[in-house]
Amino acid sequence: MTRLPLREPTYYTLAVLLDGPLHGYGIIKAIKEHSGGRVRLTAGTLYGTLDRLVTEGMVQADGEERVEGRVRRYYRITPSGAQLVKAEAERLHEAARVVRERRPRAGEVFA
Repeated sequence: MTRLPLREPTYYTLAVLLDGPLHGYGIIKAIKEHSGGRVRLTAGTLYGTLDRLVTEGMVQADGEERVEGRVRRYYRITPSGAQLVKAEAERLHEAARVVRERRPRAGEVFA
């Protein structure tokens, strides 16, 4: 069972699927784009993450297509997966708020 906090591959996989179904390579590209290039998943990491998320009911297969002789399987986030990633986003937001709203003490440098 996936619990908070989510690992980055899990978080970003669920997050990019909020926009609609994607195939594996599309997920990898979207994660790289949405993370500003900071998170770069290998196919092995992605498919391990997807397999686990499918088993847990957070993601489901959403059809296949054949492109240049290769099968592309599409994945879709489930309502449970959307709820989980939104809860993680809220958790991260609240954690960041603690730092953003912090006031420096006298003589402390805080940029």
